[in-house]
Amino acid sequence: MKRIISIIMVSLFVTLGFAQEKLITGKVVAASDANPIPGVNVFIKGSQTGVQTDFDGIYAIEAKEGDVLVFSFLGFSTAEMEVKKGNVINVSLQPDISTLDEVVVVGYATQRRMEVTGAVTTVSSSRKSKRKNANVDQALQGRVAGVNVQTGQGTPGSAKTIKIKGVGAIKNAKPLYVVNGVPVSEYKFQQISTDSINSINVLKDASATSIYGGRGVNGVVIITTKDEEKHQKKEPLYIVDGKPIDKGNNLLIEKLPEKEIKSKSKLDSKEAKEKYGKLAKHGCIIIDTQLGNFQILENESYAVIHENPFENVRSKPLSTFSIDVDKAGYSNIRRMINNGMSIPADAVKIEEMINYFDYDYPQPTDEHPFSITTNVAKTPWNEATKLVRVGLKGKEFQNDDLPASNLTFLIDVSGSMNSQNKLPLLKQAFKLLVNQLREKDKVAIVVYAGAAGMVLPPTNGDQKEKILQALDNLQAGGSTAGGAGIELAYNTAMENFKKKGNNRVILATDGDFNVGASSDKAMEDLIEEKRKSGVFLSVLGFGMGNYKDSKLETLADKGNGNHAYIDNMQEAQKVFGKEFGGTLYTIAKDVKIQVEFNPKKVQAYRLIGYENRMLAAEDFTDDTKDAGELGAGHTVTALYEVIPVGVESEYLRDVPDLKYADKKIENNYNDELFTVKFRYKKPNGDTSIEMVQVHKDEVKTMPDDFSFAAAVALFGMELKGSSFDNNADVSQVIQLADQGKAKDKDGYRSEFIRLVKSVQNL
Repeated sequence: MKRIISIIMVSLFVTLGFAQEKLITGKVVAASDANPIPGVNVFIKGSQTGVQTDFDGIYAIEAKEGDVLVFSFLGFSTAEMEVKKGNVINVSLQPDISTLDEVVVVGYATQRRMEVTGAVTTVSSSRKSKRKNANVDQALQGRVAGVNVQTGQGTPGSAKTIKIKGVGAIKNAKPLYVVNGVPVSEYKFQQISTDSINSINVLKDASATSIYGGRGVNGVVIITTKDEEKHQKKEPLYIVDGKPIDKGNNLLIEKLPEKEIKSKSKLDSKEAKEKYGKLAKHGCIIIDTQLGNFQILENESYAVIHENPFENVRSKPLSTFSIDVDKAGYSNIRRMINNGMSIPADAVKIEEMINYFDYDYPQPTDEHPFSITTNVAKTPWNEATKLVRVGLKGKEFQNDDLPASNLTFLIDVSGSMNSQNKLPLLKQAFKLLVNQLREKDKVAIVVYAGAAGMVLPPTNGDQKEKILQALDNLQAGGSTAGGAGIELAYNTAMENFKKKGNNRVILATDGDFNVGASSDKAMEDLIEEKRKSGVFLSVLGFGMGNYKDSKLETLADKGNGNHAYIDNMQEAQKVFGKEFGGTLYTIAKDVKIQVEFNPKKVQAYRLIGYENRMLAAEDFTDDTKDAGELGAGHTVTALYEVIPVGVESEYLRDVPDLKYADKKIENNYNDELFTVKFRYKKPNGDTSIEMVQVHKDEVKTMPDDFSFAAAVALFGMELKGSSFDNNADVSQVIQLADQGKAKDKDGYRSEFIRLVKSVQNL
């Protein structure tokens, strides 16, 4: 009997030993160059347990012997490794040629070579000859769109600076000067006589960086002199996919990889001139690409943003705005920096940059769906002012505790979605979402291109293979009937409406609506009408070169929704994995904030960011006015810079005394700095609920979280060329971010610091 018991005990211990989990660590690199790959999905086969590699390609995951680890990343072949006795598994991923579609990996983003984002403008010698005795900068002024020549001190003879609009987000950024193919100094460039110039080309955006690399990030001014022209080959006319190419862009065409070219034919000078006219007097080269949709684009659009000024407390005592949980602004800027692109000032939305990151705010403990945190500290970039932080934290829920979902995927499959970082990335991203669905959830898939249609009727969430198959079958092609797609998606969601559930349309697109209801105003009216149904909206932007931030932001704002930009699988994991609840489940809608500063303590204040979220003071209590939505677990942060009473500042504007204003303050509020009020509605409610919090006039040491938020705000100000940064620079951003890095569990703060350093190096 004892022997039998001993055998049973030994067997039990052996079984437990085999079943015991252990920590597996390792590094994932590219087999081609041994460079680490960040953002690789590492998961246990047959389960939902998974992690991602950090920015050095390192991962750590709990697994047991016999488990199979799957390593998956867009553009690489998936690898599988069995867990054995060891604790370290290093992996080299092979490029997947069948899915790469000529993808160039740049930093953490991808750029398909077939699409070139940028513009080339040319000034010919004939146009310059009309301006006698003009020097080279005068030849550019007023002759090249987007080029501005500035005089240094405003006095005759002072040095002039050439600025290319839309590039050079960092102050004093100057273009690269190239004369006869050789980079030269600004001084040598200024010495060139216009009489010797044959042509001037101005390149910006990806057209500059694709040829000249990082040196062209602030634009390139290319000059060909007349002497050089004599020795140069005569430029042919290129016709690519049926479109004639401006000769200033010939360099871009000559750099097209052979793999992307389906056919190429040449016409001699005589035949070309007869067929295409004088432009082809030096011959013609006709190219058909593999995809047949080559285009040179400068077609991203952003809403115009005017930076908030300092407001006098006595003339404007209330600051009122809608919350914003959108995070697209940061991931979009990250994409631009990683691709060596210039950053348009209007693409910099500081509130979206700040709110991209999580902050250590407490969970709510009362009946309200979010907690409130306020702090005051000295402004890191201006010792004379104070920095105020107002933070919200939405209540968190476990996935199983969330209500049943009625989801309609509205997916753009038009021709503009053909790039690898659009529809192919979209499919991979949505698979992360599908893998988290439960039996009680339902999903329908609607697509739109030349027409809208349903490719998957409402299907239970546990039928994952059926849903994933529908995603895999999607292909891009056709124009973009955005309005028809939205109509069908909302109708589908309303037909399957769950009264106590989460009803949501998830739109995924690059925003290029060009058929049907296409203007921002028309789309706004359509979405405003549809939001009355009680169906919420999530808007996901994909791709580059054709990205319409202005349209997508409009849709999210008017559709009781949120807006994210997905530039890689790492971001998809954040949106659909880490922040799954916040992306899909609204816990409070029409959330408004109103701050009143104590005139005994504060002369003026400035809200940093939120320029397109400002509300009139009376809108705060008007329940018909739309505002932002807060998702489960979401954090929202707003920063104010305030000028204390008694401080002299260049930012103060003179405000005349008001004759009839009552300057008496009946109550004694000497210890209060400001009062902040919040209003919100329940997801299915129509009447707002008010919350109030008072902050005493106490300046404390800035917590790590606060330091990091301040660093992000300052970086945004630097990118915009802000007038309110008190001559700060990027090095101060790095110092602040290092102070506030703290634990950085997911590595997002480390990534931010690396992005800032890459901008600093430019």
